[in-house]
Amino acid sequence: MGLLEDKVVVITGAGNGIGRAEALLFASEGAAVVVNDVGGARDGQGAGADDPAAAVVRQILDAGGKAVASTASVTTREGAEAIVAKAVEAFGRVDVLVNNAGILRDKSLMKMDDAMWQDVIDVHLRGTFLCSQAFARQVVQQGGGGRIVCTTSVSGMLGNFGQANYAAAKAGVYGLMRTMSIELQKHRITVNAIAPIAKTRMTEDLPMFQGVATMSPEHIAPAVLFLASDLVGDRTGHVLAAAGSRMYAFKVVETAGKFKDDDAGVWTAQEIAEHWDAILKA
Repeated sequence: MGLLEDKVVVITGAGNGIGRAEALLFASEGAAVVVNDVGGARDGQGAGADDPAAAVVRQILDAGGKAVASTASVTTREGAEAIVAKAVEAFGRVDVLVNNAGILRDKSLMKMDDAMWQDVIDVHLRGTFLCSQAFARQVVQQGGGGRIVCTTSVSGMLGNFGQANYAAAKAGVYGLMRTMSIELQKHRITVNAIAPIAKTRMTEDLPMFQGVATMSPEHIAPAVLFLASDLVGDRTGHVLAAAGSRMYAFKVVETAGKFKDDDAGVWTAQEIAEHWDAILKA
């Protein structure tokens, strides 16, 4: 028995890179997979120009697995609902959602235009919201609980030059994931996130990946499999990070801080500057 035997999984952006590696691994673990991808370039242009979702489905079917393709867009409510409906229509239910779809429109803050900003926010953040909402509504209706895996980023957790749009979207995904993990716990839906670093068509031209063969999508997929399977148990609200052979986690923490005893506890700006190191001390 595979880790996802008899489970129905939706993976967005699964035609290439990390999503493709996830789809192939999940299918090998017994899952029926809805492979969602609109096609097109890494910046989202030319959607529908090719059909990578169908190619991944053929590979899964040829290996004896179960899969169907979806080319609906995660950026619209109709698209998100159609993706979930595809799973129910093809396999009778849905158990796992992996929000993986993404595009890049890198540009420094001063040079970024409105479309660059909005398109990235729409795919990463709005897409995660719409698909998660459609998925959660279906899971609550059918019963039995489920699992959502979101995709954030090191850029979203720490920031990165030239990626104001992407970093903001991925930071938003983190906040959305945390809130969903709280709200959906009563429905037995765990919600966690992966923060991957891997060489894909979205990142292959970055200097850090030149000549690198040890940070592949295949390093990321097992971490997502863990978060999507019963191995995760009732763990929810976590960000698991994977970069090659390194597995680690991101946490947002608060420092112990410093209290002021006089003046009714009201700080002056000058006092904040004076005690800055103590305020930041863990």
